[in-house]
Amino acid sequence: MIILGIWDGHDAGAALVEEGRLTVAVNEERLSRRKLEIGFPHRAIAECLALRGLSPQSVDAVGLSTSDVAKTLGRLLPWTMEQHYRVRRRLVDPGWGSLLTRRLKYRLTEWPGNGLTRRISRELVARKLADQGLRAPLELVDHHLAHAATAAFIGPAPRGLVLTLDGVGDGLCGLIGSFEAARGLNILSRLPVRHSLGLFFEHVTALLNMRELEDEGKVMALAANALPVPDARNPMLALFRVEGLRLVGRFRGAALHRELARICWRNTAEQFAYMAQRTLEELVVQLARNALAATGESHLALAGGLFANIRLNGRLRLLPEVESCFVFPHMGDGGLAAGAALLVHRRRFPECPFQPLGHPGLGAVYGDAEVGQALREAGDLVWRRCEDPAMEAARHLTRNDVVGWFQGAMEYGPRALGGRSILASAQAPGLARRLNVRLKKRTWYQPFCPAILESDASELLEDLRGPPNRHMTSAYRFREGLRERLADVSGPDGSCRPQIVADDAADPFARLLQETKRLTGLGIVLNTSFNLHGEPLVRTPQEALRAFRDTSLDHLFLAGYRVSR
Repeated sequence: MIILGIWDGHDAGAALVEEGRLTVAVNEERLSRRKLEIGFPHRAIAECLALRGLSPQSVDAVGLSTSDVAKTLGRLLPWTMEQHYRVRRRLVDPGWGSLLTRRLKYRLTEWPGNGLTRRISRELVARKLADQGLRAPLELVDHHLAHAATAAFIGPAPRGLVLTLDGVGDGLCGLIGSFEAARGLNILSRLPVRHSLGLFFEHVTALLNMRELEDEGKVMALAANALPVPDARNPMLALFRVEGLRLVGRFRGAALHRELARICWRNTAEQFAYMAQRTLEELVVQLARNALAATGESHLALAGGLFANIRLNGRLRLLPEVESCFVFPHMGDGGLAAGAALLVHRRRFPECPFQPLGHPGLGAVYGDAEVGQALREAGDLVWRRCEDPAMEAARHLTRNDVVGWFQGAMEYGPRALGGRSILASAQAPGLARRLNVRLKKRTWYQPFCPAILESDASELLEDLRGPPNRHMTSAYRFREGLRERLADVSGPDGSCRPQIVADDAADPFARLLQETKRLTGLGIVLNTSFNLHGEPLVRTPQEALRAFRDTSLDHLFLAGYRVSR
């Protein structure tokens, strides 16, 4: 029962599902070192098989996400995907044909797959798989069904409502359905791409001179710094409406972009971001409430790029009719490979139950021998064995040092969750500014995030409700009296995106938080991703050492070693 899932588009990757369990998943960017890599995931496929000690012949079937017209053309003409990637990431100038290309893109994305595109995609991808020795049957999986599978099949709830929303995929921008772990998905509504809230937010991001499909989180953060705009003066609220389980937009494609450009011209950047964020929240909350009422469900499962928006997720989590809210930790297109593998596994082995996702440390683990070899090759650094990395790191954090933390398996998804992290004290005002200027180079309005020990969560957070959020996928709010003290890990309104870590978790990161609590009285640290600005998360000991050498980190805890200058 070994199923390989692949995705060969934006944030390409591969994943393996074995006997109902997601065992390994890696995105191509971690191996190519190009952030949000686009193209065929040759390296990720090889990495997944190698991590499990499997040969290509041991794979029973391969799941491939998406075969719509736009994606099929990209597979036929891969240079167009590369050019789009380079323009979107601001690596090259857009050129004279950029406006025409944008308009063509919006038209093509509305066309779903058909018999011809499915046949072409299958043949093109099968050839590339054969080059890696993979000749297992290839099955196609619709984009939003793959998203839905990640949220519904391996989430904590045995049944509930699943909602997916993003820009575009297979002619849709989302779907609504109910699920039962034993029976699968029941689709209630498919949302056409011409009414896409994901594309709406992409337009907003581009008009703010930010990178589409990458900087939407900056729009959300900027919105938190604006003076609120009354709903009666927010023209964006009139651009869409919710009708039952449907979204209906007044404009489509280039016309929506022109209307938003007109609104942007009349407002400051902060107000424009605020109105867009408010519009997104109001519409999705109404859509979710309608679906919850129609199904009578109380457990909510979410996936798709729009649910990277933690403020939206925080509002959904606090709805009175919601008992629990689970967001798949790799909610964007980077999680499609896992969804494709899960769906094909369900098709082929319907009687095999899925196992809930635990900690998403689904990447490589490096032992002392590999780390020691990397250290000997580094040459110009001071290092020694460290018997208790968690205790030593916690002591350095209390001295306001900034440390690199490389322990255990690499995380799957966009968040650092204690495997490949940069850590600092959350209780030292001004430390985040030092970290930002010297290392992360984030915009001034983007706050850092905290990792919190579960036993301290109720003391720190005023809106703690439902199961603890382990994956940094929802907004919370610090209690009023703590906001100034924890300003480096919160927004201007006291909001934060915490990783809530179980006290009894059997990993060094939980132990570090316990030691921090012993030393300071609170089990909380600043936790951000271990990477150089503009690069993916570090994967190997060599990459961690390079990042340490090229930055102003004070110490690096690399498996069982402490590295210093």
